[in-house]
Amino acid sequence: MIPTEDASARKREIEEKLKQEQETLSFIWESLEKSDQLTKGMVSILSSFESRLMQLENSIIPVHKQTENLQRLQENVDKTLSCMDHVISYYHVAKDTDKIIREGPAGRLDEYLACIAKIQKAVEYFQDNNPDSPELNTVKARFEKGKELLEAEFRSLLMRYSKPVPPILILDAIGGDEDMEVQEDVMLEHLPEAVLQDIICISAWLVEYGRNQDFMNVYFQVRSSQLDRSIKGLKEHFRKNSATSAIHSPAVQAKRKETPTKKAPKRPGKDDVLDIEIDSYIHCISAFVKLAQSEYALLGEIIPEHHQKKTFDSLIQEALDNLMLEGDNIVSAARRAIVRHDYSAVLTIFPILRHLKQTKPDFDVTLQGTAASTKNKLPALITSMETIGAKALEEFADSIKNDPDKEYNMPKDGTVHELTSNAILFLQQLLDFQETAGAMLASQESSSSASSYSSEFSRRLLSTYIYKVLGNLQLNLSNKAKVYEDPALRAIFLHNNYNYILKSLEKSELIQLVAVTHKKVESSYRELIEQEIQNYQRSWIKVTEHLTERNIPAFLPGTKLKDKERQIIKDKFKGFNDGLEELCKIQKGWAVPDKEQRDAIRHAQKRVVSEAYKAFLQRCANISFTKNPEKYHRYAPELVEEMIDKLFDTSA
Repeated sequence: MIPTEDASARKREIEEKLKQEQETLSFIWESLEKSDQLTKGMVSILSSFESRLMQLENSIIPVHKQTENLQRLQENVDKTLSCMDHVISYYHVAKDTDKIIREGPAGRLDEYLACIAKIQKAVEYFQDNNPDSPELNTVKARFEKGKELLEAEFRSLLMRYSKPVPPILILDAIGGDEDMEVQEDVMLEHLPEAVLQDIICISAWLVEYGRNQDFMNVYFQVRSSQLDRSIKGLKEHFRKNSATSAIHSPAVQAKRKETPTKKAPKRPGKDDVLDIEIDSYIHCISAFVKLAQSEYALLGEIIPEHHQKKTFDSLIQEALDNLMLEGDNIVSAARRAIVRHDYSAVLTIFPILRHLKQTKPDFDVTLQGTAASTKNKLPALITSMETIGAKALEEFADSIKNDPDKEYNMPKDGTVHELTSNAILFLQQLLDFQETAGAMLASQESSSSASSYSSEFSRRLLSTYIYKVLGNLQLNLSNKAKVYEDPALRAIFLHNNYNYILKSLEKSELIQLVAVTHKKVESSYRELIEQEIQNYQRSWIKVTEHLTERNIPAFLPGTKLKDKERQIIKDKFKGFNDGLEELCKIQKGWAVPDKEQRDAIRHAQKRVVSEAYKAFLQRCANISFTKNPEKYHRYAPELVEEMIDKLFDTSA
């Protein structure tokens, strides 16, 4: 059993807790009631606010819509006014641009083009919106007038500022110093930069808006004229300067061997005027290539790409045709020279042809894209020159063989014949053009190997040709020598000519060139020379034969000779004296131009005669064959030698 006191305490405790819970519950109910009241108040306020907002919205929205409509109307009005102003401006374009269009684009190209752009827009507007309006015709006419004046300005600028390139500048441009490590290209400025930019601008406009290609014709006509005038000016420069004063500029002075200043050696009868003409033509060929390249670079900035090749082709025709015509005239002159048998004149072709062939690669590159007829002009000229050159070479060889034996044309002193010196000179001049001459001969070969001939093939042809000329010359000289009645003079003549040929071959590269196909040519000439010396020496037999022991009687010193025996000795002295005097008199007027050969012939003859004479005198020393020995013993051995030393000396 729980004690009573504890139960009472427990009861009181529970009652107190219950009381506290009741108080808390009462507080909660009171709070809920207050919250309900507040909620009802808030709901009432919100309901009132919502009602007011609805009233406000119903009032504002119509006003907002009305304002928006007004703004849209305002914008439409502004746009309409702007469009009206824009449209009205098209009606005023003709009037607004009249002054500028009439005055033209000179000096204010940008402003002028802006004006044209306005007119062009007006044309487009009226075409799209009012194609039947008179205003369209007005602005169209104004546009055409503007285009016409632009074309006129294009022509005017080209003609006013396009000038021939001065000869000195051309010569500097085509020159070059091979000793310089870096060679500077000389730039040719055909138009001032500002003018060029205006021309480019007009060209671009005409291409895009002008719908007219006439300006391209204007361009090639103007530039074609200047190109031709530039080359003619260079030609005139050469005509005005002599061969010595035509040293033009530092660049030209330092040209390499293959450049145009390499000229042919002097030819028989050739004057300085011809030198200048050859040099002029060669320089003009180089000038054409350089100027044409420069023209193409200029054209590339002005003419549309798809019209450039055709325009360039037209532009170069006049200058190119004139050069080719001049080349044809050179060929014709060479052909006439061949008819006259003036083969030295044909040598003018060699330096020109060599330069044309050296320049051909640059020609081909420069003329890329031009018509086939344009490209073929230079090859045709080269072929023509090679053909006439080969004909000249062959006819020259024949002329050497067939040169007539004219007695009055033979040298009286047996010296070198003009035919020999001219033939050798002609051959020596070929040395400067070995490749050119060889190619000429090869071009006429019909064999399959000739179609793709090598430099070695053409060199062998030239070697064979020179050997043929030498053979023809030798044959002709041998025939000419027969004109001389005196066999000794005949021998001296042939000796002089053969010796001249050999020495000339040795002094030049001819000997090496002939040796390509005929290695023994040198020894052959030496044998011929020695043979003619021996033939000459036979002329002295009629002198020395009197000094032989034949018919001299045997005798003892002091023995008295019979009249017949004395007469034999007298006849021998007389025969020797007369023969010596006669030969020395005749042969003193003969010529042996080569001092070395002259001295050798004299020395050999002096030795033979002197030895025989001394031996004869020694045998006759103690013989009394006459009372007047000085009558027969006219010449001491020393005097005989002096007389022989004066052979071939007209001044003695």
